[in-house]
Amino acid sequence: MVKSQELIDARTLSKLKWRCRRGLLENDIFIDRFFRRFETTLTIRQSQGLSALMDLSDHDLLDLHLARKSLAQVDVDLDRDDVREVLCMLRKTP
Repeated sequence: MVKSQELIDARTLSKLKWRCRRGLLENDIFIDRFFRRFETTLTIRQSQGLSALMDLSDHDLLDLHLARKSLAQVDVDLDRDDVREVLCMLRKTP
């Protein structure tokens, strides 16, 4: 198995959850739903994509989630496979 496709360990997951806490309630709701759905299958690659998204401001993150902006509009460096994959996961409805 390619290292980036390995699952993240419990400690890394805990740190990632802590890092994902946001100031806007809407983002917290989307992210909480994401973790409830995907935390047991989250890969290293996906955690890297999620970490990159967490560098954004709350408003940019919400705009991406709601598809009001594209990754390239927010930050051209974020327009990459791992970030697109996680953004798609975030947008999945339960």
